[in-house]
Order: sequence, then C-alpha cells, then structure tokens
Amino acid sequence: MVRGRGVNPVQGRGFTLLETMLALVIISVGILAFIDAQAAFTRSNNWSSRAATGMLLANEIRELARRLPRHDPVTGLTLSQSGGSQVLVGWGREAGEVSVDDIDDLDDLDGMIFGDGGTFAGPIDAFGFVVPAVDLDGNPFEDGRGLAGWRQRVIVDKIDPYNFGLVRADAYVQAAGAQLPAIGVDRFPLRVTVIVEYTDPDRTTAEEITRLTWVVPAE
Repeated sequence: MVRGRGVNPVQGRGFTLLETMLALVIISVGILAFIDAQAAFTRSNNWSSRAATGMLLANEIRELARRLPRHDPVTGLTLSQSGGSQVLVGWGREAGEVSVDDIDDLDDLDGMIFGDGGTFAGPIDAFGFVVPAVDLDGNPFEDGRGLAGWRQRVIVDKIDPYNFGLVRADAYVQAAGAQLPAIGVDRFPLRVTVIVEYTDPDRTTAEEITRLTWVVPAE
C-alpha cells in the first residue's frame, strides 16, 4: 500500500496580523527617519546659504566704506560754541545728504539701515546699488526690488586709541595728562560694525545672520 506524503503544517501559511503590524511599524519608522534626515539636510543647507549671503552683504558694506574718509571732507568733525556750551558738528549725515550717493564719510554710516524698514532701499553693494532679488532660475528682477527679507545695519563708534574695547562719546576730547597727549575730537579711531539680518517669510522678527567688525585707525 502506498501512503501519501505528509503535509508540513508550516508550509503555505500566510502572515499573521501581528507580523503584518510589526512590518508596518518597521517600514513607518524607516520612512520617518528618512523624512527627518531630509528635513535636517534642508535646514542645514538653508542656513549655509544664508550664512554665505550674510557674509557677502557685510563685505559689500566694508568695500563701500574703504573709499570713505573718517569724517566729512568739507566740514570735518568739530566742536562749536552754542549758548555757552559746546555742540558737536559733523557726526552723522549732514543736511542735504538724502541718498546713498551722498554718503561721503564713515560717520555718515552710523545708524544707517539698508533694506527692509531701513534708511534707504537695500541691501546694497559696494557701489551703493541695490542688490536685486532673483527669480527661481537665478535671474535678477528688473523692477529695482532688493533681496527680500535682508538688511544691513551699520554702527560706527569712536573708540579709545589705547583700548579698542572702550567706546567714547561722539563729542569726546582727551585732555593732555601727565602721561597721555591731548587728542582732538576728530583724531580718534573708529570701529565699524555691520550687522546683516534676515527676516524669514514665516516670521515677524529679524534674525542676525552675520556680524562684521573692523577698526579704522586715526590718521
């Protein structure tokens, strides 16, 4: 008599509900990990791009400032008598300086903002022209609009010639002492700080991207 071959009860069995759920969990975890990695890469790439743009815009102001004298070439920086007190003349923009082209000395830049909500349109390049916004293909717009969300803020400080970390008042004059010579109001080094900020379209406050500082020695 020929007997039939036995059937292995394991053969042909499908996935159980538990096995299916475990497989789905493993796949879901893998997908979430991939999405998180992509998001982290995108954030890192965005920050790198913004950091590069910020440094570029800061250096544009530095290049613009390199050609400027420390104080106004016509009026200089002086103290005049008015009503029995001394008044500083020549710090900041003078009357009639109403455009970027009118900037003719470093102290004119003090407090200026180029860009969103600023003193002038911007951001600007080393020649004073607005850096244009670009489309998705990298082509600049021809309507004069600047890079959206970007601005350059400039601070000019008079500093002590023996301690660059010590900021002096704009009208400060150093009297002659036993060990130190007299220093006129216009004979101090200047520290220029450019702060580049960016406002994300999804936010209402600007974020500092780059800060560039240098010292212009007294002549």
